[in-house]
Amino acid sequence: MLNEKQGNTLYLECYSGISGDMTVGALLDLGADPKILKEQLVSLPVGGFEIEIGRVKKSGIDACDFRVVLDGEHENHDHDNEYLYGHTQGHISMHSHEHIHEGEHIHSHVHKEHTHEGHEHAHHEHRGLSEIKSMIQNSRITERAKGIAADIFTVLAEAEAKAHGTSIEEVHFHEVGAVDSIVDIVAAAICLDNLNITSVIVKELYEGRGTVRCQHGIIPVPVPAVVNIIAQHGISLHMTETEAELVTPTGAAIVAAVRTSKQLPARYKVKRIGMGAGKRDYGRPSILRGMLIEPDSEDRDCIYKLESNIDDCTGEALGYVMERLLEAGARDVHYTPVYMKKNRPAYQLNVICSEDMLPKMEEIIFCETTTIGIRRMKMERTVLKRKICKLKTSLGEAEVKVCEINGNMRAYPEYESVASICKEKGLSYQEAWEKIFCEAGKLLIHEGWSHE
Repeated sequence: MLNEKQGNTLYLECYSGISGDMTVGALLDLGADPKILKEQLVSLPVGGFEIEIGRVKKSGIDACDFRVVLDGEHENHDHDNEYLYGHTQGHISMHSHEHIHEGEHIHSHVHKEHTHEGHEHAHHEHRGLSEIKSMIQNSRITERAKGIAADIFTVLAEAEAKAHGTSIEEVHFHEVGAVDSIVDIVAAAICLDNLNITSVIVKELYEGRGTVRCQHGIIPVPVPAVVNIIAQHGISLHMTETEAELVTPTGAAIVAAVRTSKQLPARYKVKRIGMGAGKRDYGRPSILRGMLIEPDSEDRDCIYKLESNIDDCTGEALGYVMERLLEAGARDVHYTPVYMKKNRPAYQLNVICSEDMLPKMEEIIFCETTTIGIRRMKMERTVLKRKICKLKTSLGEAEVKVCEINGNMRAYPEYESVASICKEKGLSYQEAWEKIFCEAGKLLIHEGWSHE
C-alpha cells in the first residue's frame, strides 16, 4: 500500500526494539497531525479506550509518548513488568519517568459487561481477521490508511495462525485482538498516510532473550508470532543480552507490512527526527527513532545496471520481459547480440534502474527468462539538470525536456507528444519534431525559462 507514488522516505532505527505505541509516538514526533489522528480514531467501531499524547524523558532524551488507556473491562498486562517477567528471578522492575502530558485525550464509549451471581466478569473480546478488517472498513479513516492497517493485520493473522496450527480464517487474536493493539495499528496506519510515507527502510530488529508471560503461559523470546513474521518476510534479527521482549508482534508486523527496503542510501540527508517512547523498561532507554530522509545527490548520481546473458529464450519472451521491466519502472532496457560458449548466438540483457527497484527488476528477470544469474553493478553518472515542461506551439500543446548546461538552456521534444501531434495533424515525425524544437528554442531565448 505504500508505493502508490513518490512521497517521503522513513528510516526506523530499531536498536531498542519496536512496538505499536513506539511507532505511533515516533510518527507523531515526526509531524503527523494529532488532530487528524484523533478525528479518525474516534470513528473506529470499538469501545473501552481513550488515548493520551504527551512527552516523556528516557535517559534524559525527550520523546513523544503515545498511550492507549483502557477501561477495566479491556485492561491487559501489556506494560506490566511484574506480570510479564515476574516468573523469573530478579525480574526487571519498572523505572519512573518524567511525564509531561498535553492533556489531549480521545474518549470512546465504554460497554459494561453483564454479571453472574453478583460478580462482574472482565471480558476480552477475541476477534477474527475478517471482523477486524470489517471494523476498519466501516471507520472514517482514509482509504490508504485502511489498506495499510489491513496489510498489518494480515501479517499478524498469518503469524498467529502458524503459531497455533490453524488457518488464517479460523485464527482469533488474543493479545493482538485486544483494543490497545487495534488502536496502535490503526493509529500507525493513519500517521503513515498523514506523513505521506511511501518508502520505509528498516535494516534490522534488535531483540532480547529469555522468556515472557502471555495469556497462553510462559513463552520464549522472541515470541512465536515474531519469529514467524521475521522468517516469512526476511527480516534480519540482531540478538542482544537484554533479558526482555524488545520486539512485539505488533511492532514486527508493522515492519513486515510497510518496509520497502533494508538498505540505506550510501549518503542521505535527514529532514526530520522523531522519537517514540516505549512503556516497558529493562535497564536501557526504550526509544524508537524515526527519520525522514532523502538521498544526498548533490555530488554524485548513482544508478544500477543489471546484466545477464541469455541463449535459450525466444524473441517473443525477450520482447515481453522488456515490456514488463519498463512498465515496472526500469529507466532503460536493451539487448546486445553476443556469442557465448560453444559459439551459441545469444543476447545480453541490460537493465538500468534505481537502487530501490533492484528487487523488483531481478524478480521479473528470473520469472520471465531462463537465466539463472544476474550481474549487478553500481555506477556513478553525470546528468544535466532537467525537467519536463508543456508549451503552446503552432501545432498545439507539446511536451519538451528542458535541460541546462553551463547556464544555457536546451529543449528536446518528447517522443510521445510529437507522435500524438503527427497523428492529429497528418505530419511526418521529422517535420513536427523540428518545428516544436525551433519554437521551444525561441521561447527559451526570449522568455528566459529556468529549470527551477
